[in-house]
Amino acid sequence: MSGLLKFITCGSVDDGKSTLIGHILYDSKLLYADQEKALLLDSKVGSRGGAIDYSLLLDGLMAEREQGITIDVAYRYFTTDKRSFIVADTPGHEEYTRNMAVGASFAQLSIILVDAKQGVLVQTRRHARICALMGIHHFVFAVNKMDLVDYSESRFNEIVEDINELSETLGLQDVVIIPVSATEGDNVTKKSPHMPWYTGKALLEHLETVDVSETENVSEFYLPVQRVSRPNHEFRGFQGQIESGRVHVGDIITTLPSNETAAVKTILVGSDDREEAVAGQAVTIQLDKEVDVSRGCVLTNNNEIPVAKGFEATLLWMDDSRLEVGKEYLVKLGTKKIAGVVKSIEFKTDVNTGEHLHADTIEKNEIALCKIGLSDKVVLDEFKRNKTLGELILIDRVSHMTSACGVVESVDTEGEKPYFQKDDVKVGGYVFEEFYFNLENALLSKVDKEVKTYHVGDVVPVEGDSFAYPGYFDIVSLEDSAAVLIRDKRVQDIIPLDEYVFMGLPVVDERGFALEIRSNDDYQMFLREFEAADNKSEFHNKWFKFETYRRIVCTDNFWMI
Repeated sequence: MSGLLKFITCGSVDDGKSTLIGHILYDSKLLYADQEKALLLDSKVGSRGGAIDYSLLLDGLMAEREQGITIDVAYRYFTTDKRSFIVADTPGHEEYTRNMAVGASFAQLSIILVDAKQGVLVQTRRHARICALMGIHHFVFAVNKMDLVDYSESRFNEIVEDINELSETLGLQDVVIIPVSATEGDNVTKKSPHMPWYTGKALLEHLETVDVSETENVSEFYLPVQRVSRPNHEFRGFQGQIESGRVHVGDIITTLPSNETAAVKTILVGSDDREEAVAGQAVTIQLDKEVDVSRGCVLTNNNEIPVAKGFEATLLWMDDSRLEVGKEYLVKLGTKKIAGVVKSIEFKTDVNTGEHLHADTIEKNEIALCKIGLSDKVVLDEFKRNKTLGELILIDRVSHMTSACGVVESVDTEGEKPYFQKDDVKVGGYVFEEFYFNLENALLSKVDKEVKTYHVGDVVPVEGDSFAYPGYFDIVSLEDSAAVLIRDKRVQDIIPLDEYVFMGLPVVDERGFALEIRSNDDYQMFLREFEAADNKSEFHNKWFKFETYRRIVCTDNFWMI
């Protein structure tokens, strides 16, 4: 046998996706006796004059049968003499594009149906683009309803030209085009006598023999940690599925993002001790020393996997409400869930032409390239290099609904630009970024303007929508151990904190919060309490005040800012 094949069927409404798979199940004698009887009975009261309606095998919801369309993703499992299969039959209607994307996320191969009478449609292009976005490399374009165009070879060749053009535009790697009739069974499970001009394989034969194995770098081991197991004080194991390569007892591995090294002490597969484990296995790994590892970290023998706070991603927007620049979401990357914000929309993609279009907002089912910033550094990679570390979803923090799915296109390995820099002294923060309160969603967001790095002599923007600083003040950053001296709205100097002397001017931190410092004694106490503080929140509540120089501006639309 050729091993398991996971595939998806997609295309426009009424292209015959459910009928095609139903016919494979029926012709291959893969139904139980009661299923076959139920199918014959349901077909007699259906809309095809008593002829068998194969789509009823997959359209299980009452709403689907009433409308004659697929709404939800229907998964079916079947086995022939040559291979085992899992198929996801997905909706064709644009309204249910997000359902189709869910099915595509699991598949190795996509069958995209094209109506022989209508040809390649916008929804055909959308589904092909989403399948490619989800990392599917193997495509079958099934040109269906050939019986309705009298099995015309010339009509098939016209559609083949359009499909080849689409494949070239999207960079599809393995494409097979098969003329079929899902209703009549032509070229579905066996070759059709009605199309002698077609010399390729029938659809089922192709599915049974196609090689979907992916080439991978087996020397590169990595495991995203899903759970830290601590059954007693003597054992601390890191659990997860090995996504690439193999690991042996005694191997020296690196923990990311902490970048510590340790040796593998034990490997457990279930409750069994093993000397090695390979990609695809769920394991528990114990190291020979304590390291800083929690859920979302990665164990690897490749310490060049990126660790960053920012990246660009292609997103398929799935939410009924539009994407809002500046709104915070939960970002699920690998096994890590972390707060993040959509910082900008670089462009959206016209699903029909592939053209990049300017956009201030993204609506449901649209595809866009966006810049995303995270609240902390995480392990991630480009999707084309490491699929598990490069696929993501955005989760709405209020409704907890999945707002978008997508893939990482590039990683910002240079890190965030410092707000202030002089030689090796750098200060970060967001002293000049705006705070907006969205009335509709009751969310506070920090909206990035075009961040630039200020140097000695530069003029700074002391007034904005949500902040107003005096012309003379000092910025003290405990995190960066540095101070910035602002004089007459210009950067006079950027110095290490141990060189800073309180001169009686107003003092703020790198976020723009006023520091309750009125004298040099206050300043010295501030430093001492910071060093001794066990509870940072109590320390901040005592010394930091938001509303002195900052305010929150209400707005209905972040995306318009």
